Amino acid sequence: MTTRESSSGLDSSSMDDQPTKRTVSLDPEPEPGGEVWVENFNRSFRQVQAVLDRNRALIQQVNDNHQSRIPANMVKNVALIQEINANIRKVVSLYSDLSSDFSTVFPNKERCDPN
Repeated sequence: MTTRESSSGLDSSSMDDQPTKRTVSLDPEPEPGGEVWVENFNRSFRQVQAVLDRNRALIQQVNDNHQSRIPANMVKNVALIQEINANIRKVVSLYSDLSSDFSTVFPNKERCDPN
């Protein structure tokens, strides 16, 4: 079972400055191979975050180039925007894979239960 401790600044039973510690289970039900799926899930989210971080930097560069109004920088923006578009396609693909994997590990109860 994977758990994560969480701290919040307020305790509902007292208004001390002491944080409340809670243990939250990240695994709703034990699944065969569940830990492998969680590792893949985390890896995919790290990949998505890396691509989004790269796009943030690219967008900043495009904005800087545009504001400079230098023709050579404007030409560079074409390649930068193409890379941004390719990165967006990569993020969509990663999210699609995550959705598919998630649906496999946690099937929709309505599809499985005819009642």
